[in-house]
Amino acid sequence: MKIICIGRNYTNHIEELKNERPTEPVVFMKPDSAILLKQHPFVIPEFSEDVHHEIEIIVKISKVGKYIEPKFAHKYYDEISVGIDFTARDLQDKLKAKGLPWEKAKAFDGSAVIGEFLPKSQFSSLENITFELKKNNETAQMGDSSLMLWKIDELISYVSQFFTLKIGDVIFTGTPEGVASVKSEDVLEGFLEGQQLFRIQVK
Repeated sequence: MKIICIGRNYTNHIEELKNERPTEPVVFMKPDSAILLKQHPFVIPEFSEDVHHEIEIIVKISKVGKYIEPKFAHKYYDEISVGIDFTARDLQDKLKAKGLPWEKAKAFDGSAVIGEFLPKSQFSSLENITFELKKNNETAQMGDSSLMLWKIDELISYVSQFFTLKIGDVIFTGTPEGVASVKSEDVLEGFLEGQQLFRIQVK
């Protein structure tokens, strides 16, 4: 399986990091070794002093697809959840300044939290669902899919131009504003429409 991530998909997050608004989706990848194993804590890597949480709606691909038209994209996934794209922001800033790829800052071991998946059929619409990250029982990030620059089906269509989507692949659809550093002993909880789908401890 592969993890395909979308950056800069919410205007307020673009502004908080002072990034340029993209004219097409920003795409990067994480290897399967980035997945944080169930029941394991997230361990802050020794090469960063500023790891940020980024909660995102995620979808799991359910059938193989290539060059998928947007109107057919909904047929390629049956489940959604929330996850965290952990980012070593200090390292990312150094890499960006040199025009280098982000992988060391985005794709390190344990950098992808994947919550429990829910059938998308239980939601009346995927274009206005809310999600939330709580840090130590306080809201750290709050998002709504209606604010995405590119909706889920548009993203699936777009990435399928470049990568064949396979069963089990996961797409992270971008984070809203509110990203911030995590500290040892933090507890992070992810919610989709008020339902808790993951809970992890930071070490």
